[in-house]
Order: sequence, then C-alpha cells, then structure tokens
Amino acid sequence: MIDDFEQQRVTLSTGIELDVVDIGPRDAPTLIFLHGFPESHRTWRYQLPYFSDRYRCIAPDQRGYRGSSKPQDAKSYTPDKLIADIFALADALGVGEFTIVGHDWGGAIAWGVALGGQPHGLHPAWSGRVTRAVIANAPHPAIFQRLLHTNAQQRAASQYIRTFRDPASDPIIAEHGIAGILAHAFAGRVPSGGIQPPDEIARLLKDWEDRDSCRAMINWYRASPTDVPPMDAPYAEPPAAPFPKLHIPTLVIWALDDVALPRCNLDGIEALVSDVTIVEVPDCGHFVPWEAPDAVNLALNEFLAVN
Repeated sequence: MIDDFEQQRVTLSTGIELDVVDIGPRDAPTLIFLHGFPESHRTWRYQLPYFSDRYRCIAPDQRGYRGSSKPQDAKSYTPDKLIADIFALADALGVGEFTIVGHDWGGAIAWGVALGGQPHGLHPAWSGRVTRAVIANAPHPAIFQRLLHTNAQQRAASQYIRTFRDPASDPIIAEHGIAGILAHAFAGRVPSGGIQPPDEIARLLKDWEDRDSCRAMINWYRASPTDVPPMDAPYAEPPAAPFPKLHIPTLVIWALDDVALPRCNLDGIEALVSDVTIVEVPDCGHFVPWEAPDAVNLALNEFLAVN
C-alpha cells in the first residue's frame, strides 16, 4: 500500500483549477506526469517516489478528474484545451523547461504537448519548453487514426469509444457512473490490465461516485476529433495528410498484452519521431505504470540518463 500524496490546488490561466502533486527538489529538472482514463495522479504512485529524489515530479489530476475543475460541456475537453492546461500548469508552478510523461489519455495529451513545445514546435509561445517526451501505451495520433480505418483488430478494440460517445449511454452514466458505462461498453469483457489492489479500487470507486466527474471523464472521448468507424464501415487508407514530425528525444514504453492497443501502433513510428527509443514490456496489460513499475522505472531512468 502506498500512502496518499499531498496535493496543492493550482489555479491556471486557462480558468481551470487542478489538484496537483509537486514533490522533489525545486531546482532539479522537471518531469510532468499525465494520467489517463479512468484514473488519477495515482497512476504514477510507483514513479513519483522513485524519481523525486533527483527530479521535480509534478502530477496533476487533470481537468475533469477527482477534485479538479470539471466543466460539464464536451467542448471544454478538446485536445487544444487539455494541452494548454499543461503549459499553464508549468507557468503557475514557475517551471520553464520540462519532460512530459504520459499514459493512456495522458499519453495522447503528451504527444500534443511535445509537438507544441519542442524547439520550433507548433505553438510559438511554447516552443522549446519541452525537452523530452515519455509515452506509455498511448498511440501516436497519426498511426492510431490510420489503423482505425485500415486495421480490423484496432477498430474492434476501439468500439467502446463509440459507446462512450453515444447519448444513449447518458442514463447509464447518471445511474451507475463510470463503473456502469465500463460494464456496458465492454459487454462483459474485462479490459486489458492487471487488478488494482483493494485500497486502490476503493479510491477509484470513491472518485467515481461524483457524477459530474463521470460525465467530465467521458467528455474527453466526446470532444476528441478521432474518427472511430463502425465495424461494418469499409476499410481503406484515409486521405494522405502531412503530420508534423517530433524531433526531441522520445521514449515509448509499450506493454505487449494491451488488447485495446495492439503492438501494430508502433509500426512506422520512426518516420514520425526522429529520435525514438522503444521499450517493449512483455506479459503486461494496458496499465503499465503500475502493472510493471520496475520495468517502467528502469526504462525511464536509463532514458533520462542519456538524454
């Protein structure tokens, strides 16, 4: 059992307030950790103590999660707003340059943070602030979108997103919360991943009692521009579209037993990320930061030591 982390309330220039873990030396290089669905900063409970002796480790509960601000309209969760929150958080905490670390949805936002904040990045105000990126089981957006149109395995694995987006799911969310919509979306199938220990399950169930938070978490999916075709849609290469290349050192950690995100999400990544290190973790499901913490810590430690 890992005790609770102390959090502080941070007000952002985006108008959002986040509950944030901020530990480690203030003058050390900064790592910003982004959790995914349907978790919290505790996704990183094995990484924060491990790295905070030599790095400043910042881990927010992102917009819509736990005690952080949770606007109820889907348009408040478009990726541009979620990415802007991270730079606003760095500003609020006096952080200039940082390494972005993300898992699942946090990894999706980390891709955007890295592309916007690398030297000569997509957003001039943020350019040069992101020095490294670490992504755990979160597909590159260009690869993921292509696979949804061309790969039956990935399309089938992603049908739950269509269920999350369906307004017909709203009564289930209202009555049963996140646990109910998960059961409905996966129709009796258990999503890939290990079993949380009882104390962590208790924390999650408590978090999921808040229906405003449940709706906000689902809004991440509803606001996403990712197109998930139905299973009976034709398979065809999507129209060619240029995608900006990521040039900063990037570590991609991929657990190989993730049935929602098969390994094919790594195919072709070198063409999109010029300085990429890939570490595959066998016998591990989707939630690699806490399912295989030793492997994640080792990979991250080795990456940081040479980049």
